[in-house]
Amino acid sequence: MKVLFIGGTGVISSACSRVAVEAGIQLFHLRRGKTGRQVPLGIKVLAGDIRDPASARAALGNQKFDVVADFIAFLPEHIAFDLELFRGRTGQFVFISSASAYQTPPLSLPVTESTPLDNPIWEYSRNKIACEEALLAAFRRDKFPFTVVRPSHTYDRTLFPCHGGYTVVHRMRQGKPVVVHGDGSSLWTLTHHEDFARAFVGLLGHARAIGDFFHITSDEWLSWDQIHLLLAKAAGTTAKIVHLPSEIIAKHDREWGDSLLGDKTHSMIFDNSKVKRLVPGWEARIPFSRGAEEIMTYYDADPLRQVVDKTFDATMDKLVEVARRLE
Repeated sequence: MKVLFIGGTGVISSACSRVAVEAGIQLFHLRRGKTGRQVPLGIKVLAGDIRDPASARAALGNQKFDVVADFIAFLPEHIAFDLELFRGRTGQFVFISSASAYQTPPLSLPVTESTPLDNPIWEYSRNKIACEEALLAAFRRDKFPFTVVRPSHTYDRTLFPCHGGYTVVHRMRQGKPVVVHGDGSSLWTLTHHEDFARAFVGLLGHARAIGDFFHITSDEWLSWDQIHLLLAKAAGTTAKIVHLPSEIIAKHDREWGDSLLGDKTHSMIFDNSKVKRLVPGWEARIPFSRGAEEIMTYYDADPLRQVVDKTFDATMDKLVEVARRLE
């Protein structure tokens, strides 16, 4: 297959690139320039900016592709340009949406692809929903061959699962408390990007994926307390956990609060039966206990990666005091 990735060097798309090349796919990247993230040899880079129509058209020329996958479309206007640019020049257009678009909070678990899309809190998720709706309308209007893939919380060795990143581990190693939302018992799904990539590449060029929607997640469910404890273990320390309602966290840190109230506050577990039917034999194999070790190995290998956000550290100190006053 001849496949184009718009992007290709992010947390998710870098793993998808490696797996695609290993599968013998002729892979192209449309991207602006060099990247610090490793990507496999053999990829042909088309130097262009998808946000600049003239630049994107010049980079693509008259080329056609069996599959085009856009990893960096976030707004309906991004999809509108994709439709204009790729109508008639691809057999499948894959949009990377988000599992945060599902009903929040969900009325039933596990989440399936038939769970309604409705996130009244997080604008990011509402924009992803609007993108999906634009693609579905194009499919109904003129059979534009879309496939929607919804990742949940997908990570690699560079990405901590908790807000604040390395600062949280720094606090643990100093013996300082860390704040976990709610009572720490809500269930969450963390997916290693290599696991995601193997299922994703299995959908490329798949006729039964056209006009349909899939999420790809791990089948491992962890509480947020467990996530922090596993991260602490990988860091060779312990976690002193303090609990605080998400609504209170949101009053002190809007960005963190939006990601909690719009996504992480509520338990989210997924039924992956649908993607498994189209990609036989696929399953997520990498537990977060191993993923946490990969993360800490990466950060401990270079002190320059161990960046402490002093503003966030101070915010967490304030939140710890708030929690103690509420005891």
